[in-house]
Amino acid sequence: MSKKKKQPEVEKPKLHPHNKHIERYDLQALAITNPALSSFVQLNIHGNETIDFTKPEAVKALNKALLQYHYNITFWDIPEHYLCPPIPGRADYIHHMADLLQVHNYGTIPTGTEKITCLDIGVGANCVYPIIGINEYNWSFIGVDIDSVAVESAKEIVNQNAVLKGKVDIRLQPNPKDTFYGAITKDEIVDITICNPPFHASLEEATKGTVRKVWNLSGDKSVKPILNFGGQNTELWCEGGEKRFIRDMIRESKKFGEHCFWFSTLVSKQSNLKGIYETLKAVEAVAIETIPMGQGNKSSRIVAWTFLTKEQQKAWKDMRWNKKKK
Repeated sequence: MSKKKKQPEVEKPKLHPHNKHIERYDLQALAITNPALSSFVQLNIHGNETIDFTKPEAVKALNKALLQYHYNITFWDIPEHYLCPPIPGRADYIHHMADLLQVHNYGTIPTGTEKITCLDIGVGANCVYPIIGINEYNWSFIGVDIDSVAVESAKEIVNQNAVLKGKVDIRLQPNPKDTFYGAITKDEIVDITICNPPFHASLEEATKGTVRKVWNLSGDKSVKPILNFGGQNTELWCEGGEKRFIRDMIRESKKFGEHCFWFSTLVSKQSNLKGIYETLKAVEAVAIETIPMGQGNKSSRIVAWTFLTKEQQKAWKDMRWNKKKK
């Protein structure tokens, strides 16, 4: 491996202050954790160590190293062509949700002593959100997906890692058109839901997005586009795209409004916010929070909502404790 050039620590713009990835990757330390990463490390034009993010195998090797180094994951693998997500962005989502729960009634950032339950809609084959949430806050997770291969992969990750056992319940969603029905029962209590929805409306749109993403990463339009983070069709696009997916989810969330403290979703396209707010108003959401997120030059946001009044929010902890004890 090339010798790393000494440089000042530089924070990645806009990341949450609690994010473990706020500074530059220490690729030498990560390569000790996962030696396979060494072959992908190279120098950029500034003489700093990096990897080629257009290469799926390089991104996968980096993720394996990050999850082992920072989150105590001894086994992590995903099937070929499944989503290999950027870890810093996933960590940011979890930290922002901890802040949300802290502000609304919990008082302190809730950890496992509070028996927090998080529902991950579309957990994927990678199981990254539960990995981060368990290691950072000791939460429990319900991970749901419509893809049976993804479900089996996520189960394998849980079963192979002692830090995850007994803290993640991976479930297959039997009806792709449903979000909460078939995923959780109305007797279950969930403190927070998270979702990274498919944001393209068609395979053609997803393919064009792939081309732009790879060209932006490489800075070379002659590079043959290969999606660096992978992804099955159900992970990348759905009919109506992000806008329809989220609006359908909001409508269904109304039916579970007394069984979940806060619902949330990532929103990649700012232009979709107007329609999302209109839907939230139509279903009479009591409170709505919009939380900006960003990594590097990429900006997105989280939209969170609840159907509980201020009085119900104040009583939430007692209510959930009583129901979870039954």
